[in-house]
Amino acid sequence: MIAERYNRIFGWVDLWTVLLYAAIVVTGAVSIFSASYNENSVNVFAMSHFYMKQLVWIGVAWVAALVVLLLDKRLIHMLAYPAYFAGLAVLVAALFFGKEVNGAKAWFEFGSFRVQPVEFVKIATALALARVMSSYSFSINKPHDLLKVGLVICMPLIIIVLQNDTGSGIVLCSFLFVLYREGLNRWLCIPILLVAGLFIASFLLSPATLLVLLIVLCTFAEATISGEWRSRIIYLAMLALASLLFYWTMYFIAPGAVTFYGALLAVTLLSFVAVAAYAYRTNLRSIFLPVGLFIGSMIFLSTTDYIFNSVLKPHQKDRILSFLGIISDPRGIDYNVNQSKIAIGSGGWVGKGFLQGTQIKYGFVPERHTDFISCTVGEEWGFLGSAFVLLLLCLLILRLMRMGEYQQEPFGRIYCYCVASILLFHVLVNVGMTIGLMPVMGIPLPYMSYGGSSLIAFTILLFIAVRLDASSRQFPLQAS
Repeated sequence: MIAERYNRIFGWVDLWTVLLYAAIVVTGAVSIFSASYNENSVNVFAMSHFYMKQLVWIGVAWVAALVVLLLDKRLIHMLAYPAYFAGLAVLVAALFFGKEVNGAKAWFEFGSFRVQPVEFVKIATALALARVMSSYSFSINKPHDLLKVGLVICMPLIIIVLQNDTGSGIVLCSFLFVLYREGLNRWLCIPILLVAGLFIASFLLSPATLLVLLIVLCTFAEATISGEWRSRIIYLAMLALASLLFYWTMYFIAPGAVTFYGALLAVTLLSFVAVAAYAYRTNLRSIFLPVGLFIGSMIFLSTTDYIFNSVLKPHQKDRILSFLGIISDPRGIDYNVNQSKIAIGSGGWVGKGFLQGTQIKYGFVPERHTDFISCTVGEEWGFLGSAFVLLLLCLLILRLMRMGEYQQEPFGRIYCYCVASILLFHVLVNVGMTIGLMPVMGIPLPYMSYGGSSLIAFTILLFIAVRLDASSRQFPLQAS
């Protein structure tokens, strides 16, 4: 009886996923030990050490994983909405009654323990998104269904941003990959990507260069839709030429009387009327999309200064400017990243060896056991060790995507892709910021960074997918 129950519960669990998870967690524990070990400590096993606390969190995480595997998949499906709304309530409570840590009011403190609810809200949001998108008659390209999806993602995102924890909030934007996988029209994805690209480009490029870049992008979009290049290039080139002529005319007639973007927006709107009338007359309605993207881009560019100066916090502005190379502050905002690069670079191919990393041992790299844990791996185990860790994480993400493809129920497929998207975003941002390819956002490396909230939440997030996959394997004919 016991053996039969064991096989019924655990016999269909994907062993490779569990082994990958265990290997990453153990690697993280070793790295935390190395990053926080103090050779002058009298008691190596004192619970005040970070690595001893992490061992406790690992034990709790494994118990949580076991509990998740014992759950009925129908219960997981049923609890999706209650968990989501409970998560929103906890986020609001943290906003008003939480403890502020590193400028973000996103923590609850219970004695010596801190809990960051946003880590668990990621699970609830993934479940709610899977529940909404797997409902009967749902279509990702129906406006009212797309609105539901937007509300599910944006409600926790807004609260998290209000907590001044923008980095954690941006993680929810990774669900865009899930929407694209589920059939979201690619042209609806373009404005979202264009906003991010234009915001960064507005700091690096002159207005005239931005205009040329937009013309090229809009022309490519139009050609992709219609398959015809020449006539569309003429329309867009005439629009750009008219905009430039208007700007330069105003500049020479009344210097300083009109801004570049104001003039460009005015002439663009006038040009759009003429182009739209001609397009409608000749049945070239496909031109509305690139012209609409062009106008929308101009409107957004006119607001970037306000967003940067009035919406973003001072430390967020400094991180963006530092990331783009506009400002340099080696002893201030750039210190963490510079020390991280030194640590990783000094590791070479095979590293300096266990507990031999000087940048880590002597505390030159701040947060070396949390957000910058990959520096410890890079300095002590070198390029090969870092590549091995990234390989484990990539294999885990690919395994989740494979789980999603083999799911016979939309709920399980969508959830597996949500988990893969969250992990992929965390890995890209965390590793990218330690080598200067991404701005510093305070995002942990999954299963490796120190922290109970992060480890337990990521464990539950993963093992819900494992449980859904096991159920699909066990009852392949009953899934629908």
